[in-house]
Amino acid sequence: MRVNVSNLSSLIDKKYRGNQSFFAEEAEIDRCYLNQLLNGKIDSNSPKICNKIIRYCEKNNLNYKDFIFLE
Repeated sequence: MRVNVSNLSSLIDKKYRGNQSFFAEEAEIDRCYLNQLLNGKIDSNSPKICNKIIRYCEKNNLNYKDFIFLE
């Protein structure tokens, strides 16, 4: 599994007006880690982050497959 960074970034732009901190808080992800992920400074295949995004999607009635690549 790895994060679809492009789609996740688009979600943050649309739903949170680009505010990564608001999304990070709601998804229970460290905001610094999220920023590094979105800026390509760390690898996007973290199972821990993928699971948090899946839980976020379930709580918000989103299809997690839009934000996670299953490999």
